[in-house]
Amino acid sequence: MPRTIWSGAISFGLVTVPINVVSATEDHSIRFHQYHLPDQGRVHYRKVCELEDREVAQEEIGKGYELTKTMVIPITDEDLSNLPLPTAKAIEIDAFVPLDSVDPIRIAEGYYLQPAGQVAAKPYKLLVKALSRSAKVAVAKYAWSGRERLGLLRVRDDVLVLHAMRWPDEIREPSELLPPPVEVSEAEIEGALALMDTMTVDKLEGEEFQDRYTEAVARIIEAKREEKPLPEAPAPEQPAQVLDLMAALQESVQKAKASRTGEAGPADVHELPTPKKKAAAKKQPAAKKTAAKKATAKKTTGRRPRSA
Repeated sequence: MPRTIWSGAISFGLVTVPINVVSATEDHSIRFHQYHLPDQGRVHYRKVCELEDREVAQEEIGKGYELTKTMVIPITDEDLSNLPLPTAKAIEIDAFVPLDSVDPIRIAEGYYLQPAGQVAAKPYKLLVKALSRSAKVAVAKYAWSGRERLGLLRVRDDVLVLHAMRWPDEIREPSELLPPPVEVSEAEIEGALALMDTMTVDKLEGEEFQDRYTEAVARIIEAKREEKPLPEAPAPEQPAQVLDLMAALQESVQKAKASRTGEAGPADVHELPTPKKKAAAKKQPAAKKTAAKKATAKKTTGRRPRSA
């Protein structure tokens, strides 16, 4: 059972739902420590007072705000726990919005909200049922770790989930990253849609959605532990220079078909459109009879012959 990281209540109008907050995610990454290479002694970071030039114990350390270079305002945990904010002790729901109206870039880490005891069971379930039936999410405010946050409340398998959200002024303006103006043809758009259709899956499950980096690091650790040769790294694929976008899309569709079906045969996807060539009308004279060509040979002697 994950540990409780915050306790409080959800404020929903005049309805109060006591809850405990637990992390909704786990980190399975392999962690490394720093060692002194000659003797493998563990390297630690120590907390040193810059004025006394000595290591200080945790009980001697507190928080503070640097007002000037020579003045620090001490701030205690008790000061922060008694903030004059309604969100200091509760997650206050301010509004309900459709989920697709929330830009995903604003959504951060998630937490499960657990009803705190029998008294919370009924209002908790009421909020779960109401959110599920409305197909909306709740936008709330709460204060943790020294700051007020914006949050998004939704339902996952009959459990309330709180996602931390970024404030609007925390999102950088992306306009400066736009590429230079270019034109994209309708055929190229249809080709991209065909590739997307080929790569569409029903669920994010399967080998392609597993953490291969952690697995590879684990194999290296195991090989070193058993003093065996390290696993060989595959040769990195060099990204090809895209000269013909339609040809690249066509090849990508074929590769996607092969990865899904095991062969490069036909699959149940949209076919790529065949772009019309603007120069098609100019090729009509090539279909004329040889005699007609000879009759105009004198007029075209300055042109280079086409290579076969």
